[in-house]
Amino acid sequence: MVVIISSFYLSSAKLHPQEPPVITSAVPFVGHLLGMIVNGGRYIKSIGITNRDKPIFTLPVPRSRIYIVTDPVLAAAVQRASRVLSFTPLVPDITRRVLGLDDATVAAVRQNLDPEPGDDRRGFLADMHDMMYRTLGPGEALENLSTGAARELSRQINTYAADLQHGQSSGVPSIKVDLLEWVRHFVTVGTAQFLYGPNNPIAAHPELEQAFWDFDHGLGLLLMGFAPSITARKPYRGREALAAAFTKYITAGHESEAATIVRKRVAIAEEYGWPASSTARSELSFLFAGIVNTATTTFWVVLQIFARPELLVAVRGELAQITGEGESERTLSLDGVKNECPILQAVFRECLRLGSNNFSTRLVKTDTMLAERYLLKANSVVQVAGGVIHADRQIWGDDVDVFNPGRFLKPQQGGSARPNVHPAAFRSFGGGKTLCPGRHFATTEILSLVAMIVLTFDLKAVGGGEIVVPAPDDGVLPVHILEPKASDAVKVVVKLGSDGATPLKIVP
Repeated sequence: MVVIISSFYLSSAKLHPQEPPVITSAVPFVGHLLGMIVNGGRYIKSIGITNRDKPIFTLPVPRSRIYIVTDPVLAAAVQRASRVLSFTPLVPDITRRVLGLDDATVAAVRQNLDPEPGDDRRGFLADMHDMMYRTLGPGEALENLSTGAARELSRQINTYAADLQHGQSSGVPSIKVDLLEWVRHFVTVGTAQFLYGPNNPIAAHPELEQAFWDFDHGLGLLLMGFAPSITARKPYRGREALAAAFTKYITAGHESEAATIVRKRVAIAEEYGWPASSTARSELSFLFAGIVNTATTTFWVVLQIFARPELLVAVRGELAQITGEGESERTLSLDGVKNECPILQAVFRECLRLGSNNFSTRLVKTDTMLAERYLLKANSVVQVAGGVIHADRQIWGDDVDVFNPGRFLKPQQGGSARPNVHPAAFRSFGGGKTLCPGRHFATTEILSLVAMIVLTFDLKAVGGGEIVVPAPDDGVLPVHILEPKASDAVKVVVKLGSDGATPLKIVP
């Protein structure tokens, strides 16, 4: 969808003979855009798989072209060329549409988008980028952030377990839930509480939890930008309700109770003269980044584990080695979760591979020869198609479409990891300059929450039998990890596990 929007604003030029080969569409001129709108990420994925002999190809679109990269080696070349292939020039228009930023704020965002090394003139995006990467990079700040988030999630899990225990004593031994909604609730409430403190908007206004997911599920319509209050009514109303609540939160000074990273974000916005209303919308984007992929990935990991009894036994066995037992509580080691649970890690990575249909998108700022072979014309868009690379049999094996965490385990761990997989072949966190700054934080948060659920609860299929794993819905615009179709909702019965009544305490 980023490409659909940006392509309408790019200049036109005839195709050059050194440009990547062209893939034509059945409908001239607008066929590829219509295909992406109607079929979502599945459209480009199907073209890429059909044209595996082309490591890069061109999709002509109105007034421009899109270059699609489907080879890890070329993906790495795109990542290295960050000065001439950049995402940041696309950010102002995208954030205007998604967040509803006003003209003055967008103009401020446009200033000095890609400063050269040593350039004393800084810009909002550059300052925010540097702060985020410093805070979320390996070190004490990240460790404190990860531990704090995991402890908040443990409070959510322990409270829910206590309620289940009370229900058991009252004759209600289990609860039937929609697994995705169940996981979302823990992540949404816990993340808002940890990042924004006790006066966070979702704690003050619980109805905003649904507003948040209405906003998330309507991102594609908001990105289109055509009278969103009418054409994207539900996500528009959800966004505006959240923006109003965050504006009140910031105006009241409640960010003083927030996590350090939030206080730094607000301080940068204030330094650039942003009004509270614009800062509030920026924080909505940060809340989105902290919740959506974490919730959806946690759902898939939990689902795949509980759908396979032998895998559940194996993961529980790993977790038992890093869980301490006391009279009144159990302790769960975050370091152990990250470093001593290879099977859990492999399940996590395989869920990301199957669920990530994402695109790393960049604007071609000047005519560029990629890998000394392919000419990329200025003002075009280049995309690294993660979904195509994740579905490449030559990279991942003939069982590429099958859930197989063993592909991320070494042979001595009982796996079948292929030794020559290119580092750029795993695209779930992007790559290069746009590599997700929060990947370490998100990984710890997801793995720790999965561990808490596995150690605390038993999940069974409603009505008995096996839990069925639906396919990801790849017919939508891949703005984050794919969800299942709404019609394929996974209903499960939640009970306390054998040790579930004993609270879990998080230790670093």
